[in-house]
Amino acid sequence: MFCFQCQEAYKGVGCVLKGVCGKTDDVAKMQDLLIYALKGISLYNVVAKENQIQLEEVDSFVMEGLFSTITNVNFDKQYFINKIKDALMIRDKIKYVLKEKGVNLDNINHDAAFWNGNEIDFYKKAEEVSILTEKDEDIRSLKELITYGIKGIAAYLYHAYQLGFKDNKVFEFIQRALVKTLDDNISVDELFNLVMETGKYAVDTMALLDKANTSTYGHPEITKVNIGVRNNPGILVSGHDLKDLEELLKQTEGTGVDVYTHGEMLPAHYYPAFKNYSHFVGNYGNSWWQQDKEFESFNGPILMTTNCLIPPKESYKDRLYTTGVVGFEGVKHIPLGKDGKKDFTQIIEHAKKCKPPTEIEQGEILGGFAHSQVLALSDKIVDAVKKGAIKRFIVMAGCDGRMKEREYYTEFAKALPKDTVILTAGCAKYRYNKLDLGDINGIPRVIDAGQCNDSYSLAVIALKLKEVFGLKDINELPISYNIAWYEQKAVTVLLALLYLGVKNIHLGPTLPAFLSKNVIKVLVDKFNIGGINNVEDDLKMFLKA
Repeated sequence: MFCFQCQEAYKGVGCVLKGVCGKTDDVAKMQDLLIYALKGISLYNVVAKENQIQLEEVDSFVMEGLFSTITNVNFDKQYFINKIKDALMIRDKIKYVLKEKGVNLDNINHDAAFWNGNEIDFYKKAEEVSILTEKDEDIRSLKELITYGIKGIAAYLYHAYQLGFKDNKVFEFIQRALVKTLDDNISVDELFNLVMETGKYAVDTMALLDKANTSTYGHPEITKVNIGVRNNPGILVSGHDLKDLEELLKQTEGTGVDVYTHGEMLPAHYYPAFKNYSHFVGNYGNSWWQQDKEFESFNGPILMTTNCLIPPKESYKDRLYTTGVVGFEGVKHIPLGKDGKKDFTQIIEHAKKCKPPTEIEQGEILGGFAHSQVLALSDKIVDAVKKGAIKRFIVMAGCDGRMKEREYYTEFAKALPKDTVILTAGCAKYRYNKLDLGDINGIPRVIDAGQCNDSYSLAVIALKLKEVFGLKDINELPISYNIAWYEQKAVTVLLALLYLGVKNIHLGPTLPAFLSKNVIKVLVDKFNIGGINNVEDDLKMFLKA
């Protein structure tokens, strides 16, 4: 295997024996092969779309396939083998439909359009289509940057799709971009243009998901979330999928089972619709990488709705359930029923037999500062800036992770002057959202917009402030960007910010291993992207900006 798509790539280069995430060699290879098969589907489906032939099942399959290959989503080899077989059948079905319609397919001559393997030669084929088969380092770097960007887009699109929202232009772009990564003659300049286009569709997709979430559940409100426990059995929900949480809350009403959030599901408490459930009682624990301890002490069953899964310990593996595109060999999976709904009876009955959660902390944490809520406070914020009470905003959105170096973000937050405000979204906030950093004239010094996709809210806020202050360039705002990244959705957010024209973004704790030196140089020259150093020096740099 060779994988360098996440921040924990071994030695900052790539995982070759086993993923630091826990992904095995055979799973990594099947993920590579699934991506190749999705490119084969896209070769034909792009032609279908050009001929006004719309096959929604194809769009959703490509979307789910991409999402399933994101770091910490699915570790089940058989899942990917089945998906590859399905992909080959779907590809050939599109080909058949096109031929029946009289569409000329003579221009499609790539191996991805014709390869038909059986399970025996899947591994050999996976080696043939490995990332490293692209010998030009810069071309490989840009193709992977685009691929990871569209993986993140697919994840956000998936959540919107579950709520009945879709954008055919985004589906079209995803497949067009996949096809372009097959082009052996594509230039560096063409790929850079495609990188920026990926950023454009990242913005569009996050806006779509924001619309889906707020139309369905209302606009997030400033909310204090309980981090203690009650004396009832509970179910812990982790991941990002609000639809799964909604269905579980409905099915647990009146059962005596409480529901808690974990990790990236914390922001669900900010939505008005979820406040109607009296048994939706709080958040348990911290970000994803601490689940091996926190799932153990929770005592009840855990539902993983999206990525952020790590290989489970035997002590709680029998209490772990997956759903959607998430999977792990030997873990119970809750499928989508023929009626389009999920039956959570099994996990609910399991919960009833378990002890209540062991309390690991007490208190409350504050959040719910999405764009509508912050814009409602805009007069107060603008006044604080004009009077000098707020000197600078620091965007510290993104991902958390296990590396010790990430303690930097906690120390950085502690060291910030009391006239600065942190804008955050994603699980990176767990590094500082329980610190007592106070407020500025009633404005909290940690403004949590929500999940990683709610980085869109931070962009909306920045654009509104630019308008209010009458500035021509978003980079003239008193905002600095010190962003932590881990997986591919963070890459999507980064590309969205670049598309919006944001410069001087610092990314840590390390720069992506998939970026070649030349690609980094272009990003530095064009956008002044940088890494991080130490708290003292970085504070001087950010506050001087």
